[in-house]
Amino acid sequence: MSYDFPLRKIIHVDMDAFYASVEQLDNPELKGKPVAVGGGETRGVVAAASYEARKYGVRSAMSGYLAKKQCPELIFVKPRFARYKEISQKIRNIFMDYTDLVEPLSLDEAYLDVTVNKKGNPSATLIAQEIRHRIYDELKLSASAGISINKFIAKIASDINKPNGQKTVNPEEVISFLEGLEIRKFYGVGKVTADKMYSLGIFTGLDLKTKSLEFLEAHFGKGGAFYYNVVRGIHLSPVKPNRIPKSVGAERTFDENLSSEVFMLERLDNIAKELEKRLKKSNIAGKTVTLKIKFSDFSLQTRSKTLPFFVADHSLILETTKELLYQEKLENSVRLLGISLSNLNTEKKVKLQDEVISVQLQFDF
Repeated sequence: MSYDFPLRKIIHVDMDAFYASVEQLDNPELKGKPVAVGGGETRGVVAAASYEARKYGVRSAMSGYLAKKQCPELIFVKPRFARYKEISQKIRNIFMDYTDLVEPLSLDEAYLDVTVNKKGNPSATLIAQEIRHRIYDELKLSASAGISINKFIAKIASDINKPNGQKTVNPEEVISFLEGLEIRKFYGVGKVTADKMYSLGIFTGLDLKTKSLEFLEAHFGKGGAFYYNVVRGIHLSPVKPNRIPKSVGAERTFDENLSSEVFMLERLDNIAKELEKRLKKSNIAGKTVTLKIKFSDFSLQTRSKTLPFFVADHSLILETTKELLYQEKLENSVRLLGISLSNLNTEKKVKLQDEVISVQLQFDF
């Protein structure tokens, strides 16, 4: 098949159960045991789970109580983000040996554009293999990878042979790969969207491909054009080495539910101070303040206000947060509060390079 747009060689590297694997690496007694990184079984939420824990259905974002119920032998470990960042930087240094076009998505995953690379290696598949071997040899951690013509397909492919595996989708395989894919495995299609697609008779990529652009836009709004394009292998977003955060935030889960707004304001003051530190460390300011409230029944509510000027100072952030807190009466006690700042000044400060490198279809993947 021929494409009427430039093709790239993109690798998506995803560390396997990263936080939990680091804990097992640093504490050999945890090796081979079900481990959850998180706040514990009473109030906490699982941030990451080892593969031994996942066999019992333990997943990230699950409450500690439910996780322990699923896996009675589960061992909870407090997160050590400084350690995760340290190792993440070492992994990133390995990436940079191959290309400067590295776009981190989080501490444990990144996109690499190796269309033109520092090793002069024409095979993205072999580069991904070499990177994974280096990560294991140098850090004793395993990684999985997906390789294809764009970020969307590479991201999906990296999950195919997890853990400690990789999957290449060559240019001539892209369409058949996407057509045969279950719709819930499309990156960006969550449970709600998947359920909606099922109701419309869309169960696979092939089903999605039969729908017109007008049909998809009518049912999914702006997302309709995205779905229409990606199922045809079209996703032109380049790897962005200077990826700009769209928001900066801080939040806290409390040991006991809060029902008094006075106590909430005390906690919000501390959260606003932490947020100010993060903003000033990165020289970032924003206009939109969002208050996140998670109630004792786990329902979630957000309240936002956009200011006419950029703020980064804790007192100004707190003042706006107070307005949002009092905007509506709280009908339930609160287990988590968070403050985030979006509509950042970085969106206009930095222009990301968006070069497309034209290459021939005959890729040596």
